[in-house]
Amino acid sequence: MKAVHFGAGNIGRGFIGLLLSRSGYRVTFVDVNDAVVEALNRRRSYRVDYAGSGEEAHEVAGVDAIHGSDAQAVAAAVDGADLVTTAVGVGAFGSIAPALAEGIRQRLRSGAPPLRIMACENAIGGSSRLEQAVAARLTEEERRLAGSSVFYPNCAVDRIVPQQHHDDPLRVTVEPFCEWVAEELPDSPPSPGIQGVHYVAELEPYISRKLFTVNTGHACAAYYGYLQGCGTIREALANGTIAAAVGGALRETGALLVRRYGFDESEHERYIAVTLERFANPRLADDVVRVGRSPLRKLSPDERFVRPAVLAYEAGLATENLTNAIAAAMRFDYSEDAEAAELQAALREYGPGIVVSRYMGLGPEHPLHAAITERYASIRKEGRHERS
Repeated sequence: MKAVHFGAGNIGRGFIGLLLSRSGYRVTFVDVNDAVVEALNRRRSYRVDYAGSGEEAHEVAGVDAIHGSDAQAVAAAVDGADLVTTAVGVGAFGSIAPALAEGIRQRLRSGAPPLRIMACENAIGGSSRLEQAVAARLTEEERRLAGSSVFYPNCAVDRIVPQQHHDDPLRVTVEPFCEWVAEELPDSPPSPGIQGVHYVAELEPYISRKLFTVNTGHACAAYYGYLQGCGTIREALANGTIAAAVGGALRETGALLVRRYGFDESEHERYIAVTLERFANPRLADDVVRVGRSPLRKLSPDERFVRPAVLAYEAGLATENLTNAIAAAMRFDYSEDAEAAELQAALREYGPGIVVSRYMGLGPEHPLHAAITERYASIRKEGRHERS
């Protein structure tokens, strides 16, 4: 079996590529990093280490790579694939869609069997978004034919991959825990057997659970830790005040998830506890500035802070800890991050009210607008500690 995976970064190699290889797929990575593509083609393997679990390292073998700029080779690989996956970020869909569309076009001409394309991204409806990007490159007739032969099940994926410190550009260290949940689409062929993938009829609850627990909690710890001068997520969570703030935010998202999707309350409490234990793994040593990067994306309307806050407010649930976390994220002024620089420039030029409206989609008429801006002003008065 042959899989084409877009994105040979740490998640691509340490999570998706690893599970595909373990499931019997020969994996071809598509990436634009010259050094990684060259190393994959020269060595045809790479090593995955597990942080602090005692589990032995795994050698992923039988892999190769195509440079993303070689659209013809990428399309040919898609034409011959049994499965296509991505871990590139939804912002890169426009870049990979043309080659994907050409590969699908070739499959339609050759009468290839049905194909699944699974976007393994930190986003709600990632595969559906990718489908839209690809469909825009197909003719109306090609879209009609592809509708019965190319399927885009949405996915929820979860594995923490910390900042890497290896001389080997391919070696990657990951946490032992991982979760990959995928939609079981109606009227599609049987789902492929992939080790560790759990297929469900309704995916939204699982995507939301992951986004509003793992991603929300991780980012909370990063932004509060940054304000207190902490270097790592583990260091931040060792601070009782920060741990309480993160826990408070996850209790609010937890109440929303239980109310909205019917998760068992005690089981979700255990899920939160496991999540916090994962963050505190001493061998992950994840830097707060890495986890906090791209604050504008993290503060956007459909992301880990604003979306659960709005849904919780609409459900009549508490939002104080979430609005506090949003205000803390607005104080992320790490100068080496482009989005942080843009955020701080907008705050200086327009003020927090305009920033909340423009970037978070919360107009002045929304009660959360005032709650966030008031808390932001309070944090400014409190100041922040310098990072060591």
